[in-house]
Amino acid sequence: MTVTNAYAVSHAGGRLAPTTIERRELRPDDIRIDIAYAGICHSDIHQAKGEWAGAFFPMVPGHEIAGTVSAVGSEVTKYQVGDRVGVGCMVNSCGECEYCRAGTEQFCVKGNVQTYNGVDYDGAHTYGGYSQQVVVKDAFVCRIPDGIGLDAAAPLLCAGITTYSPLHHWGVGPGKKVAVVGLGGLGHMGVKIAVAMGAEVTVLSQSLKKQEDGLRLGAKDYYATGDESTFEMLAGRFDVILNTVAAPLPIDAYLSLLRVGGAMVNVGAPPEAMSYNAFSLLGGNKVLAGSMIGGIAETQQMLDFCAERGVGAEIEVIGADEINTAYERVENSDVRYRFVIDASTIGA
Repeated sequence: MTVTNAYAVSHAGGRLAPTTIERRELRPDDIRIDIAYAGICHSDIHQAKGEWAGAFFPMVPGHEIAGTVSAVGSEVTKYQVGDRVGVGCMVNSCGECEYCRAGTEQFCVKGNVQTYNGVDYDGAHTYGGYSQQVVVKDAFVCRIPDGIGLDAAAPLLCAGITTYSPLHHWGVGPGKKVAVVGLGGLGHMGVKIAVAMGAEVTVLSQSLKKQEDGLRLGAKDYYATGDESTFEMLAGRFDVILNTVAAPLPIDAYLSLLRVGGAMVNVGAPPEAMSYNAFSLLGGNKVLAGSMIGGIAETQQMLDFCAERGVGAEIEVIGADEINTAYERVENSDVRYRFVIDASTIGA
């Protein structure tokens, strides 16, 4: 076992504090990564508060991990010491079911193993990226191209793939009109990636307070959904609506904004149920869909795409002693648009 510095929460709703954790010795197909940066995802906060079922403590959050390879197992050929790499939301899957074979490990029949707050197939609990080192099976590691900084790349391992995958799946590109609902950690990546794909992008937000940011990120238009006239004005305009907010929405109103054959895709996960009228779909062959992160191959595709086009997250780098304050700021929507922890400050 290797001991490494980390930040953990000891009980649901507690404050994160410095600690040490053990990482397993390298197996033949393992990679040890010296973590440089770890993004803070809103799901980290839900987990740390015990708001989602199945939490265990102590918990080391973090599934947006970027760093460099410091050691490789005897059978690893794809990576070598010094390579720039990243780890996202998963660290294992069965590798044998139809979904794993198709490159969609997130839907593994046996259940994918989450990067933190998960239980690996050997019964070991997983601990995440708020630490200085991590050991991961090589098949769940992605290469971070030189065209993007490790700090701006870290959030791509969750926020990036969560928005890239549905945009890619629904054929976003030149000539397509895309609406992104919400301009937060996910939404800002949705805007940047859709613009890079060549689409005409509109931001739909409750108010216009982030309008300047949305236009700077490449959106052509920005509308306030708090203004009822917005839905009349934009009726039938969009090919794809990417909903990134974790709050219930008037689904029928948003479906009215789709063109015939258009799709509204949800990546936000509100705790409350949402309902819709079937005729909102039937009247235009419309689709109401969901999307959950992406497989490892698609995550690599996303990283390559972003590096080629100079797309990275809008970040605020913080020291480890600022994590608890950052959590409070995320809950107050006071971040533009992703906090990233400098792992060198963990244990400092």
